[in-house]
Parts: sequence; C-alpha cells; structure tokens
Amino acid sequence: MCRRPLVMGNWKLNGSQQMVAKLMTELRTTLSGIQNCSVAIAPPMVYIAQARAQLVDGGDSISLAAQNVDVNLKGAFTGEIAASMLKEIGVKYVIIGHSERRTYHHENDEIIAKKFAVLKSEGLTPVLCIGESQAENEAGQTEIVCKRQLDTVLETLGVEAFKNAVIAYEPVWAIGTGLSATPQQAQKTHKFIRDYIAQQDAQVAEKIIIQYGGSVNVNNAAELFKQPDIDGALVGGASLEADKFIDIVKAAENAQQSQ
Repeated sequence: MCRRPLVMGNWKLNGSQQMVAKLMTELRTTLSGIQNCSVAIAPPMVYIAQARAQLVDGGDSISLAAQNVDVNLKGAFTGEIAASMLKEIGVKYVIIGHSERRTYHHENDEIIAKKFAVLKSEGLTPVLCIGESQAENEAGQTEIVCKRQLDTVLETLGVEAFKNAVIAYEPVWAIGTGLSATPQQAQKTHKFIRDYIAQQDAQVAEKIIIQYGGSVNVNNAAELFKQPDIDGALVGGASLEADKFIDIVKAAENAQQSQ
C-alpha cells in the first residue's frame, strides 16, 4: 500500500507574530502545489489563531497542529487547553507523548493514553511520539521501550484507536542534538512498530502513518523517506526556516512519487 507521507513542523517554544506572518506567507506560497504529501505546522498555542487566519484562503495544503492537550474537556484546570477548544479553532493534529513533555512535565504512559483517548473522542488526530533514550539505545532496549509506550494505548483503547492516528518514532538521543538515526536504523524500528501493530490488526498497521523525528534536515531527509516504513517526519528546528522545511516536504513528495 502507498501511504501518503505527513511532514509536520513542531515549532516548540519559538516564534513571534512577525515570524509567524513571514513564515506562513512563505509556506503558503511555495507549498500550494504539493499534492503527494500532507503538511502540518504546530505553532505555540498563542499563535495558532494567527496561523489559521493566514490559511483562510487556499489553506487546504497546510493543516494546523497543537503541541499539547489536557485530559479534561472542561472544568477548574487553570492554564489547560481542551481538545474541544482545539477542534473549534481548526486544529487537526495534536502532538502527545513528546519526550520533552515526558521529561520536563513528568507525563507518563498512562497520562499520554488518556490524552490519546480524549483526542479520539473529539475527532482529532493524535500524533503519538515514542522513542528511547541514549542509554536505552546503547543497552539494546529500543524495541522494548517502543513496545511499552504503545502497549498502554493498545491495552486501554484497543488497536482500533490507531485508525486515523499517527505515530512519530523519535529516538530521544537524536532530538535537537544534531545526531540522527541512520536510514537503516530508523527503518528497522519503524518496521518493528508496524509489525507489532500488525499482530493486533494487519489492516490498521498497513494504513497507519509512522513518522520519523530526531534532527531531520535537508541532508538526511531524502534517504530517510526512501525507506518503506517511514511515512514523513516530525521536524523540529528545521521547521522554523521556510527554505529548509520546504526542502524536507519536497523530499517526501519526491520519494512518494518515485514509489
């Protein structure tokens, strides 16, 4: 099956109104003709409305994503954002389980599974980040860690929950470090993830988008996207520069067209 790749820019805690205006103008202009790759951007929460406003006309080529969501839909939870609120302002994808949330905000697999569930209940697409630390990688525990992070969702929601969801394999040791798994290393783990889900449901496994994240850049994108189980990328720093992000999107589209 030929899956349509998804390239998503995670802006993290970066941006300004001026930067959003400039970057969105450049992305809209250049990516309007993209047909074989889905594109999304995840600005900081306060800039989502501004980004959406710039996508009103002909904005179908770029979707909006959020970097976080609360497990609750309403109530006395100061500072939190509900899935229903994100849906109302035009968000399609929501990143959950990112290693930075796991590390700095102590979000465990159970919390992440709850976020996954609330997103599905509201018709939003979870982008579930999984991946191992450098120590776990060196100890040969990559597959064990990925399995554990998938299992909490599988055991609480079932494999059907992965329909219309996205998985982003991000080796923690490669995020923001300049290091990256080789295309062969990344493919091996992506294949493990797909095969593991296939043990539950082969059709779900065949259709699910599995992105690679971890210092994706213009130099390694093309080779990564040639791998049969890598369906695009979750891009960090390179997504803040229009030309670099556009080159990564085009690499994904070219890889798709050559299949």
